[in-house]
Amino acid sequence: MTNEFGFTTLPQAPEGVTSTLNRGMVETLSAFEPAWLRERRFRAWEVYESLPLPTTRLEEWRYTDLRKKLDLGALAWPAKTQCADDWEACPEALRRAMEEDDPSAGRIWGVDGQIVHVDLEPRLQEKGVVFTSLREAVQRFPRLLEEHLATQALPPERGKFEALNAALWTDGVFLYVPRGVDLELPVRVTRWVAQAGVAFFSRTLIIAEAGSRISFMDEILSHDLEAQTLVSRAVEILAREGSQVHYVGLQRLGKGAFFQASQRTLAQRDATLDTLNIGLGATTTRVDLNASLLGPGASSEMLGLYFGEGDQHFDHNTSQDHLAPHTTSDLLYKGALDGRSRAVFRGIIRVHPGAQKTDAYQKNRNLLLSPEARADSLPNLEIQADDVKCSHGASVGNLDAEARFYLMSRGLDREQAERLVVLGFLGEVLARMPLGSLGQKVTRVIEEKLKKV
Repeated sequence: MTNEFGFTTLPQAPEGVTSTLNRGMVETLSAFEPAWLRERRFRAWEVYESLPLPTTRLEEWRYTDLRKKLDLGALAWPAKTQCADDWEACPEALRRAMEEDDPSAGRIWGVDGQIVHVDLEPRLQEKGVVFTSLREAVQRFPRLLEEHLATQALPPERGKFEALNAALWTDGVFLYVPRGVDLELPVRVTRWVAQAGVAFFSRTLIIAEAGSRISFMDEILSHDLEAQTLVSRAVEILAREGSQVHYVGLQRLGKGAFFQASQRTLAQRDATLDTLNIGLGATTTRVDLNASLLGPGASSEMLGLYFGEGDQHFDHNTSQDHLAPHTTSDLLYKGALDGRSRAVFRGIIRVHPGAQKTDAYQKNRNLLLSPEARADSLPNLEIQADDVKCSHGASVGNLDAEARFYLMSRGLDREQAERLVVLGFLGEVLARMPLGSLGQKVTRVIEEKLKKV
């Protein structure tokens, strides 16, 4: 559907329906979609209705009580937006975020769940690269979408929120890179959330054919929101034989946001599929991330960084599945917590039968800056092969008083010294993936948060 300016708008809820969680909304969303997608949405809705809302009785949700954190029934559907493809018409904060970025091979930006602008270097288009909105891709590339969207990586059967997203997504991003194509520069997606008290559902599908190389930067941000707002994102990444994919997700939502993300990466033979998830905003953040190593020689580096203040709550649930021999994964998640903020990390390395010569590591470290801050870390191993190298570890500690004293003895005041200690602690994560201006942006945001505490 399009608005008076010719730009895609979000479908509206049926008359009398205020909650997003209604079968009528699925009907509205799928009214003009192909039969295969319509069937897929309704199947996802059936799965959603059949699954109970996770409770703290489940190990994976033990420290995040959804009854207190999220009221799904109170969320409305986003109002229509009329946002033209005009740089000057973009919200100032959105423009400022994009101006801080390095040059890119392609750029997409969106407002309130709607993709507004898409561009890609002509030379890459000539090579067959596709970088577009998901709704556009459904029409232009039905074969690829029917085969891969919400099927192999994140089918609705993976969980309550995965099913809800598969049923109610309104737009998203599709990136396809043909065999042997090197993007050289990253592609960037920047999204702005303005409406409060509503629910947004988006999906990202990335397909890297054999021997291709991709860097994908995905940022979402907002001002503080006056009512609870759900931002749900599903990310599916398929890396074919010998491809290299780097995915970075930067979350800078304001207070009042409940950010829920499901990510699953599938790496075939000799593929490298690395992820970095940075959580700096939102009142509550829940990220479920699975890396599946499906072919010999596949590898995955899983990096995470979070900084909490006030009553922010971060819950990261990760899994590394080794299903083939001679595969490698390395996970490092680090967070600093101030005020009454809290972090939960739950990770598991699974080595499946026959996955000999697996090399897998998992580490979570937390720095507490306040006596009221709290971190719970639960790393696990599940090994069903006998020739592997696997280890896990976790630590929770307070700010290093000796390091702070040393810096203060060199002329820094207490605030400057603590800022350097925190940035040094978190910098280990940023140093392991070349980020350019993104690293500078993350450092600036952390420094701004440190000034408040």
